[in-house]
Amino acid sequence: MLTTDFLVIGSGLAGLTFAASVPGDMSVLVLTKRQRDETATALAQGGVAAAIGQSDSFEEHFRDTVVAGAGLCREAVVRSIVESGPGAIQVLRDAGVHFTPATSAGESDLALGLEGGHHRRRIVHAADATGAEVERAMLAWCARRSNVQVLEHHMAVDLICGRGLGQGNDRVLGAYVLDEGNGQVKTIGARRAVVLATGGSGKAYLYTSNPDTATGDGVALAFRARAPIANMEFVQFHPTCLFHPQAKAQLISEALRGEGGELKRLDGTAFMKSYDAQGSLAPRDIVARAIDAELKRSGDDCVVLDMTHLAPDFLEQRFPNIYAACLRYGIDIRTQPIPVVPAAHFQCGGVLVDVDGRSALPGLFGLGECACTGLHGANRLASNSLLEAAVVAQRAAVAAARLPVVDLGQIRPWDPGQAVATDERVVVAQNWDELRRFMWNYVGIVRTDRRLLRAQRRLDLLDEEIREYYWRVQVDRDLLELRNIAIVARLVVASALHRRESRGLHYNVDCLERDDAGFGSVDTVLVRGASFDVVYQPFLGRHDRPVAWSGWPA
Repeated sequence: MLTTDFLVIGSGLAGLTFAASVPGDMSVLVLTKRQRDETATALAQGGVAAAIGQSDSFEEHFRDTVVAGAGLCREAVVRSIVESGPGAIQVLRDAGVHFTPATSAGESDLALGLEGGHHRRRIVHAADATGAEVERAMLAWCARRSNVQVLEHHMAVDLICGRGLGQGNDRVLGAYVLDEGNGQVKTIGARRAVVLATGGSGKAYLYTSNPDTATGDGVALAFRARAPIANMEFVQFHPTCLFHPQAKAQLISEALRGEGGELKRLDGTAFMKSYDAQGSLAPRDIVARAIDAELKRSGDDCVVLDMTHLAPDFLEQRFPNIYAACLRYGIDIRTQPIPVVPAAHFQCGGVLVDVDGRSALPGLFGLGECACTGLHGANRLASNSLLEAAVVAQRAAVAAARLPVVDLGQIRPWDPGQAVATDERVVVAQNWDELRRFMWNYVGIVRTDRRLLRAQRRLDLLDEEIREYYWRVQVDRDLLELRNIAIVARLVVASALHRRESRGLHYNVDCLERDDAGFGSVDTVLVRGASFDVVYQPFLGRHDRPVAWSGWPA
């Protein structure tokens, strides 16, 4: 058995910030299921939202976040994270992140961008490839720390809990981990804490801006261990992904609209003002639904984002990577509108945690997109994701370092049982393709009760097939990812059926009105029952009070 003080699952901004922030005399083992820089962080284009401009304020950033979150944000969490923004930016700069500097004296020494839902320029960025620069710097920071080790091509299979060892408690003690190099499952114990930082679950949908790694691993691991999962009905669809037959997950940053880009129909007419007074700078949920409505009305395959009225030199300098990416597909954004469609982008729900990343299970933390702090509410404000990842990871490192060391002596090694090698890989491929397609068609931007129930019936059948197959064959990454994404899909559908209103990213034509009396201060919280059933559990405490875990019902 391998042992470490902290086992971190995921190598994006959240996981690496945690690893680099714990005291140097405590060991950290970071697992990543592919290469260490193959993360959602590395694909982020926009930047990090922080109120650092002279004319900006925490109150304005707070207000923009809460308005975008459609009344479901936990206000104490929002204030705490927003007010930590400038400090988080400084930590990233100290770590070696090279943000784009301001070209002239003004609001800040850093260039500040504008994105949808923001009323001030507050997006700190590195041109249009902020995530790649952040990932580079954070990996370099961790490489300089002798107490941090990164293992590539290692994927967590399941968490190890004290309850499963007859200890009568839910203390998380480590994880069983597949080493893809030899196909063996390792047992890794964590003396202080396990940290989930696995990113989102965009691969549950047919079209997504996410990397192939986004299979909901953290949520599925936590759910199987019976940690509460919150607000999974709120799946954010980015309004503008490149529409091209050869393009895969090519995001067209919201920053283009912040700099004056205009969404138009194929006939060249602008349409966003018909849906919201902010036009193309409306929050993402509004823009995505507007595009979806336009495509359904017209029958067109896409709309376009028009930048051609802006100076060509400005477009090349401000968006060099997007300019180059579009040019590879024969689109010159200086002279041609960009064909775009919505795609699954961000998971606003996740493992229910407090503002220090603590889950309801002792010894288990959740960070970044796989966690739900309450910052995003029913709809994430643009560029608040990297902010949350950096802030909560730094706080989690402080909280986790205070935990006592636990005895790992009772952990048992992985038992493969009677599992054998499989020659039926087509089962995994078929189930994967079917799941992603009906999630897109039935559980997408606009939902109905009938579509949701159809998805639920299909997921029940798929779950039986996947479980039977899982226990019969030796595990590999494809099977583990299918198992995880099927659990996440079930949680999304169950949450969507439970919320009898339309709010933020959850839009159901069978219950169009927002119901503040019934759902305005209630998260949709799901836990695993005694069997594998989903059980609803009310979140105790209103959003304007600190998150606390004492008092959970039995």
